[in-house]
Amino acid sequence: MAERLQKLIAASGLMARRKAEEAIEAGRVTVNGRVARLGESADRDIDRILLDGRELPRGEQKVYIILNKPRGVVCSLRDEKGRRDVTELVRDLPERLFPVGRLDMDSEGLLLMTNDGDWANLLTHPSHEVEKCYLTWVKGERIPAALEKLRCPMEIDGHPIRPARVELLEELPGGAKLSVTIHEGRNRQVRKMCEQAGLRVTRLCRVREGSLRLGDLKSGQWRKLTAAEVERLRKEGSL
Repeated sequence: MAERLQKLIAASGLMARRKAEEAIEAGRVTVNGRVARLGESADRDIDRILLDGRELPRGEQKVYIILNKPRGVVCSLRDEKGRRDVTELVRDLPERLFPVGRLDMDSEGLLLMTNDGDWANLLTHPSHEVEKCYLTWVKGERIPAALEKLRCPMEIDGHPIRPARVELLEELPGGAKLSVTIHEGRNRQVRKMCEQAGLRVTRLCRVREGSLRLGDLKSGQWRKLTAAEVERLRKEGSL
């Protein structure tokens, strides 16, 4: 049965659907020897589909994990600068996993990884708005005024974002420790929000995504999600 190429690539476990769309647009996908176009469909039982010159693997067992990403590790399957990436932390797993969403190199905390592209797409698509909560250490003057600005509608990289839920957890010399909850999850969103509010982020740790909490998972460690956690996140991503 013919299906959209990005869905077939996601189902193979190589990458999430949005990344698959980018790969198609970049000309990395061919169907029967012809460079594919975004929007077209193919049938795995009839057509020969290649990504970067290699045939798509058949669907494997779906795996879902939560990882406590350390600071200094990049969320990439391969880094052109040779920096340490998250795949090194899950190399004991036989399946090839990819990160769900973004967590920049200087940030730490909760990162989901999977080989289920459809599940990843549910959690990362902007229209689904799965909540993400960060512990945020900041430096700056006039903390009360900065908090009010953070709680108002803002624009990041030309895109309007919903007001964040911001709580002052602790006053610190020259700054504060905050809890910041956002919905969209744009690239370096919390850092850019704080910059607009006159604050400099010195540490950023994601501690919750949807109903899933980081808990006492130590830095660099991971565990598989339970079936109940996977299904609950799937429902939250569908809302």
